[in-house]
Amino acid sequence: MTSQNGLLRVENLAVRAQMGGRIFYIVEQTSFSLGRGEILGLVGESGSGKSVTCRALLRLLPGANLSIAEGQVIFDGRDFTAMSEPEIRAERGSSIGMIFQNPASHLDPVMTIGDQVAEAITRHRDVSKKEAWDQTIDLLRQVGIPDPTRRARQYAHEFSGGMKQRAMIAAALACDPKLLIADEPTTALDVTVQAQILKLLMELRDKRGLSIILVTHDLGVVAQVCDSIAVMYGGRIVERGPKRDVLKAPFHPYTARLIACQPAHGTSGELLPSIQGQPPSAGNMPEGCRFHPRCDLAVAACREKVPSLTERAPTHLAACPVTEARA
Repeated sequence: MTSQNGLLRVENLAVRAQMGGRIFYIVEQTSFSLGRGEILGLVGESGSGKSVTCRALLRLLPGANLSIAEGQVIFDGRDFTAMSEPEIRAERGSSIGMIFQNPASHLDPVMTIGDQVAEAITRHRDVSKKEAWDQTIDLLRQVGIPDPTRRARQYAHEFSGGMKQRAMIAAALACDPKLLIADEPTTALDVTVQAQILKLLMELRDKRGLSIILVTHDLGVVAQVCDSIAVMYGGRIVERGPKRDVLKAPFHPYTARLIACQPAHGTSGELLPSIQGQPPSAGNMPEGCRFHPRCDLAVAACREKVPSLTERAPTHLAACPVTEARA
């Protein structure tokens, strides 16, 4: 999906892994764009490459055996893949903030919440400790933490799951980034707290003009908050486009099956449909379309050739030879 007011453009991104003498790809041929103030839902089952893709944008790949093999990440007119390590380090947190999965494992247990947020400010801005602390209190207030002056002096173990997530969001917003990457921000939270966090993200987008990449496997979340969708399977994007178009008329069988598995599409008293088989492992991808071993519509062409993303409707693309006739 191309935005006339683009902030981020990812072109043919590929992430390579090297393990035990073997070389294989975790992410391949990944391209998408993000407009200013847009929320993009990056959707797919666990292991589809969503988190690795987002970490690659910041060159924060989880392991020395992973590297960006090719492609470009153009953010606000600058090529992040061509930057030196000191240059990209300066951009992390200042231009792009990230909320990682499981906030409990990313909050320092021996630092107060306030000190962790203030550290994010002083690392990127030339402000005094008092100014950083005042900004920290204001940030905690903005993300809905009650009595922020008192809570800023507490530690992570004194916070509930929802409050930890809010603290992570405050730290990610500390330097007023243009883009926020939220990796499964509602995982392990109860339904009420999930709704509060999603509402907060939408409010931050509206107030700050913030662009957001929301990584999730929950299409219900995407339907609620996102403007556009990119569906990943086996390390590749198989469909992307405006939210309403993709959810209403998906062109890729994988997208259609994900939608059918949602509770809203089930019949009362009947089991929800599931997708047969298991997603492929990173080092053992099938030839051709990576979804074909699980696809009821697969034909010979699906097994022989990697399908490319083609436009099926304005700004709506899919990689499936079987459904091309529908376009």
